[in-house]
Amino acid sequence: MTRPTSRGAVRVDLNISLDGFMTTTDQTPENPFGDDWSRLTGAYTATRTFRERVLGDTSGAGTTGVDDAYAQAYFAEVGAEIMGAGMFGLHDNPDDPEWRGWWGDEPPFRVPVFVLTHSPRPSIEMAGGTTFHFLSASPAEALERAHAAAAGRDVRIGGGATVVREFLAAGLVDRLHVAIAPILLGRGIRLWDDLRGLEAGYEVTAETAPSQTTHITFDR
Repeated sequence: MTRPTSRGAVRVDLNISLDGFMTTTDQTPENPFGDDWSRLTGAYTATRTFRERVLGDTSGAGTTGVDDAYAQAYFAEVGAEIMGAGMFGLHDNPDDPEWRGWWGDEPPFRVPVFVLTHSPRPSIEMAGGTTFHFLSASPAEALERAHAAAAGRDVRIGGGATVVREFLAAGLVDRLHVAIAPILLGRGIRLWDDLRGLEAGYEVTAETAPSQTTHITFDR
């Protein structure tokens, strides 16, 4: 008899503001990410790991220490990723069948990525090991597909905020790490809405980096 393959953890890693917002709202056509996005993610994008993994910078530039340790953990042991249509960019490019995401020809994921959408399209195989699959599925159904693709490694729920909340509300997340930037956004999509009592059943730890980013981790 074939023994079932063990499953890895279901993980979430994300950046939020002091007032709990995971998204920004100051984007313009001239500045599609907005100034607030760099404030929200600044500690992460300054790390050596981000610069190497996402920007392809092999010069050794970037911060080390606490923020970089969490950046390294973000990529470690991930065998598949799930994200929403908005994170992939389908909301901004709904009529473009050639849209291949924000990350260029070699995205940093390097694993199968399952994009949740009401309008599935053919899979896209990219350089470096990333293949985007488009699913119309519930969180639990998408997670079954992702676990099968991950082959015992972890599954990361990438975002956006609405997708993350759905997985948290369904009790499907084993490890949640939030990096709280010391800024106030005042508007956007809040991570914690409708998640009262989420901390029950998790062991919660906190660590503050020299950047003044507070890393809070919820572990089952």
